[in-house]
Amino acid sequence: MPAVMRQRLRIAGGVTALVLAAAAPVHADTGFGGGTDGDTQQRAETGADGTVSVTVGGVVFDRSKNGTGDSAGALTSSTSWTPPACWYAPKYTPEQLQAYLEPIWEAGSTGHEWDAEQREKYTDPDDPKKDFNKDKSGKGYWWGSYVNESFPPGWDSCTEDYFWVDEGEAPPADIENAVTPEILAQLAYAEIRVPGTEVTLAPAEATKVNLPTWAWLDGAEFKPVSVTASVPEIGIEATATAEPVSLKIEPGTPDAGTHPASGVCAPAGGRIGQPYAKGKADQTPPCGVTYLRSSGDGTFPLRATVTWEIHWTGTGGAGGDLPDGEFGATQDVVVQEIQAVNR
Repeated sequence: MPAVMRQRLRIAGGVTALVLAAAAPVHADTGFGGGTDGDTQQRAETGADGTVSVTVGGVVFDRSKNGTGDSAGALTSSTSWTPPACWYAPKYTPEQLQAYLEPIWEAGSTGHEWDAEQREKYTDPDDPKKDFNKDKSGKGYWWGSYVNESFPPGWDSCTEDYFWVDEGEAPPADIENAVTPEILAQLAYAEIRVPGTEVTLAPAEATKVNLPTWAWLDGAEFKPVSVTASVPEIGIEATATAEPVSLKIEPGTPDAGTHPASGVCAPAGGRIGQPYAKGKADQTPPCGVTYLRSSGDGTFPLRATVTWEIHWTGTGGAGGDLPDGEFGATQDVVVQEIQAVNR
């Protein structure tokens, strides 16, 4: 039977198991992820310090150092890169896998022939104590696949059946996307949230034609943020850190000039851009825009986009870089003509 078909049958079996669980809770799927096979249901857990982490597919995320605020958002990769569509991680103890699979076989939901094949994989007719590796309870886990629902569907990307990994051992080398610190880093990247990018402008309410407008971001908010992903059952983790490296200003009209000319402002002095101060009216701002015509009765949609560099560190000294991420926002700017006064 093709691998993809096997995966579909496993998902169908997970649905059946949920139905059976409603009638007989003892058979409920109790994998580490808290969801059925192929799902990424979440289970929130609050630690003693009040930090809320969420278990998704056997992965625990610590978001306590993430960006906050109503305008905070997820990064968009500057390349075509996306996090894994699916991955393999510890999912069941021997007893849990038995409680999950046996009701499916008894219901005959996947067909007699298929059920028989599965029984041969996980049971030992000569020694029931070895069924589902129960003789190894506490010495390892059955690994299974999990799907990343936030990115391109991956339910048909991970097609391996459950496989056993002894505690302290690495998963089989031929299993792609078996969870590692690098995969955890990629999943943590997808959970990073950065502050909103509405810039402060001076003049604030309405700028003037041919008058340099200063732009800057709050240095207290624009600092590195990070998310840590871990799999406690096997003692591995990785932290992905995002650090702001530039702010790009797009005036919203071709009748404008940016400062610097590229429109890309670099961080300096703990902030991006420089706040306007009295006495700087005749100076060119290190980050800003000069509009060359009025916005009339409307506004110009100024867009500010921050680029964040991503690097990660993980268990065993692992680490590296991931593609830059971007997050931006648009704000309306009123530009008025300078009024001349005749005396």
